Amino acid sequence: MRIVTCAALLAFAGSAVLNPALAADPKPVKVAVLNDMSSVYADFQGPGSVLAAQMAAEDFMKTSKRKVEVVFADHQNKPDVGANIARQWYDIDKVDVIVDIPHSAVALAVNEIARDKNKAVIGSGAGSGVLTGERCSPNFVHWTYDTWSYGHSAARAAFAQGGKKWFFLTADYAFGHDLEKQASDEIKALGGTILGAVRHPVGASDFSSFLLQAQSSGADVVAFANAGGDLTNALKQASEFGMAEKQRIVGLIFGVTNVPALGLKAVQGLQSVAPFYWDLNDGTREWSKRFQARHAKKMMPNDMHAGVYAGVMHYLKAVDKVGEATDGRAVVAAMKAMPTDDPLFGKGSIRIDGRKLHPMYVLEAKKPAESKGDWDFLKVAATVPADKAFRPLAEGNCPLAK
Repeated sequence: MRIVTCAALLAFAGSAVLNPALAADPKPVKVAVLNDMSSVYADFQGPGSVLAAQMAAEDFMKTSKRKVEVVFADHQNKPDVGANIARQWYDIDKVDVIVDIPHSAVALAVNEIARDKNKAVIGSGAGSGVLTGERCSPNFVHWTYDTWSYGHSAARAAFAQGGKKWFFLTADYAFGHDLEKQASDEIKALGGTILGAVRHPVGASDFSSFLLQAQSSGADVVAFANAGGDLTNALKQASEFGMAEKQRIVGLIFGVTNVPALGLKAVQGLQSVAPFYWDLNDGTREWSKRFQARHAKKMMPNDMHAGVYAGVMHYLKAVDKVGEATDGRAVVAAMKAMPTDDPLFGKGSIRIDGRKLHPMYVLEAKKPAESKGDWDFLKVAATVPADKAFRPLAEGNCPLAK
């Protein structure tokens, strides 16, 4: 188990979170980033999410006297490891909120621990829709996306362009299964057909047998229900197989950070869905350039990095409103009561089930000739309004909504 304090971030972040000039009161807040720092999701959340949390702490302290400390740890994509870290943070290290948590099985475990200990959780990297459904909690906010929003929005967009017959290549754990299910439900409701699916373990290196099944399926659309390095490796091999010449490729959780390892030629025309892209407007560009300047690999942020920043900022505002962070349930209630407004997601709100609402964008990878420079990879093909982008409250079976 690797737990690191904010001081260790200086190598890539450039400055410390703590400001010794601030008064001792009000009571400080400790924010903990829990994610994959060393494996398939490291470039997609990892140090970037830690940096985003640090930037939020620094920006918040410019207008508040409250001190904020950021710590982080690597959950190694293992629910037992993540759960043990969460217990230590809450019981011993006096952490007030855990954020990010890619890998839905880890997020579900941490969610239950936070509920039992009355602490707060903000999921930015977490995907499973059950976190605001049957397993919803008064201590949890789901900020950036979920499997319902990505699966249904991407399926509708591809179906409208003629994608009637689908085949899935799916990561074999809770997140991948749920993502496949959500897209499948939408396709079936629209009158399409699911021809089949194959499952692969997290961290797979050879996708050839899975891709051959997808090629021979006769599907119009091959949908990748995986993420991070797994998605990058699968798409790289799909490009080598020439799959996009005969089948539409949909990356259900594809983002800007997947492109550098692939190149635009390998992904041109590929569609995905996200609530944030660095080049959407002046606000997203300004923040993203600040992020890139401080990132060790000079990467642009993806939507999950943006979600960490915006979620932590809103959380800290709610702490100030409540007065302290000790009662996680009270702080989350304040987050829900306050309208959200930030330069990355714009104006929005948080529902009773913990679902943060904002528009989604159907993004399409540019052709190499369309790109005007580094990180100019995607373009907006359509906008999905917030009331259509997420599962209706009545359909989630969240006990809080009853």
